[in-house]
Amino acid sequence: MGNCLTLNSTATAPLAIDTNFKLPSPLPSWPPGNGFASGTIDLGGLVVSQISSFTKVWATREGGQDNLGASFYEPSPLPDGFFMLGSYAQPNNQPLYGWTLVGKDTSSGALKLPIDYTLVWNSESLNIKKEGNGYIWSPVPPDGYKALGYIVTNSPDKPPLGKVHCVRAELTDQCEADTWIWGQGSSSNSSGINLFTSQPSSRGIQAQGVSVGTFVANISGATTPSLSCLKNNGNITLNMPNLDQIKALFEAYSPYIYFHPDEEYLPSSVNWFFCNGALLYHKGDNPVSIQPNGTNLPQGGSNDGEYWLDLPQDNAGKNRVKKGNLQNSEAYLHVKPMLGGTFTDIAVWLFYPFNGPARTKVGLVNIKLGRIGQHVGDWEHMTLRISNFNGELKMIYFSQHSGGTWVDASNLEFLTGNKPVGYSSLHGHAMYSKPGLVLQGSGGIGIRNDAAKSKMTMDAGLTYSIVAVEYLGARIIEPPWLNYARKWGPKIDYDINTELKDIEKVLVGKIKSDFKKFVDSLPAEILGEDGPTGPRTKNNWSGDEV
Repeated sequence: MGNCLTLNSTATAPLAIDTNFKLPSPLPSWPPGNGFASGTIDLGGLVVSQISSFTKVWATREGGQDNLGASFYEPSPLPDGFFMLGSYAQPNNQPLYGWTLVGKDTSSGALKLPIDYTLVWNSESLNIKKEGNGYIWSPVPPDGYKALGYIVTNSPDKPPLGKVHCVRAELTDQCEADTWIWGQGSSSNSSGINLFTSQPSSRGIQAQGVSVGTFVANISGATTPSLSCLKNNGNITLNMPNLDQIKALFEAYSPYIYFHPDEEYLPSSVNWFFCNGALLYHKGDNPVSIQPNGTNLPQGGSNDGEYWLDLPQDNAGKNRVKKGNLQNSEAYLHVKPMLGGTFTDIAVWLFYPFNGPARTKVGLVNIKLGRIGQHVGDWEHMTLRISNFNGELKMIYFSQHSGGTWVDASNLEFLTGNKPVGYSSLHGHAMYSKPGLVLQGSGGIGIRNDAAKSKMTMDAGLTYSIVAVEYLGARIIEPPWLNYARKWGPKIDYDINTELKDIEKVLVGKIKSDFKKFVDSLPAEILGEDGPTGPRTKNNWSGDEV
């Protein structure tokens, strides 16, 4: 933060309960059943509750995200019998939106007081705008217990031992840093202090790790006491929604998706694709038509190159199916437990018969890249993350090519009620939370991802199918196409130099050489036509989004 040092500001903010972000509409009354939205979750001897109201303790007013500083809070008020596990921190460039867990001992020994505190860091020598001084303390747990969060104070005096509780080691899991909150720089090896949100190191539909909502610190030149996450030693599906609750959740939060006004390649239902001439190829055999719901697709196995799907062979049918059919589009839902069953993830998958060619931006010039980037079959998704404590939508993951972005509910656009908005990018169909241009590259050169509003829209809640909810067992009949493990489009290799020769004719000097370097840096899957495999083969199917 060497470019943002100023004279100290020592005005201390009064302590008051700060209001957290609220969704546009009140939460509905969910259908009854199971432990979903009951307010608490039993982790096997430790009952936890999710608190979203806070008392501010201290704040910086510089550094961090957008150079706006960060604020530090305590969960308040606490339910009777529950104890604080750590402080909460977040950047000041967005509304107060977070939560922390508090715990209640139901096994006579799940919680214990710390035996002391270690001062991890203080702001006394930090010459930036701040509300007084802040002090970060690490609880020293008794033998057999773990600390789950730091305590932040605005006084150099140690906090009272009863301020926070430590948790028995068997109820904890390994933790890791996640999103940068505030500090000297976002990388973990930057000098000075850096604060990050924390998450369990192991995450997936069977992983037991539970996020606490506290933060971790990285301080150069110092050994920072390690913190742990919680572990659900009970049944991680006990607080998951039943089928009626899943339907009610999606009715409340089903996304509304805008397609770019110039989009030529729209989504369709899988069955529309099959019933309009899509073909199944088997190496060495003639192609065959695909039956409705994919009943004649090979099941299971692996992507061994023996089978693939393709468009109709005749040009008229090929061009028609490429365009998709928005009126016959459908959203496909995969519902799964996440973070030890404290959250429900609803992955909303869309199918596009064709992914259009890419466009690149080179300085002020926009260039169509011929066939580069196009392929038959395109699967994209958004994932809704919903709290199992109360059924509230907390964040959404927007998939973007081989990665994606989590966006907190406080930064989402909502259309009606609590229905969030997503934007599908032109030709490539990457998902974004806001319209605009995202350039996939650096130095002013990259693949364009353009998103904008148009009259072409999809309300995912109108036509959808719940295709997989593993924890409900046989109640959900999975469609055969879901268990097809091969490619949804053919692999076609072509001469990249031939594709680019006409483009390079209009470029000169440094722009031409920079463009060539950019093309050389593109991943192999972009430099040819190669259809994707289906949703079930993706790492996020049984794991977390990355």
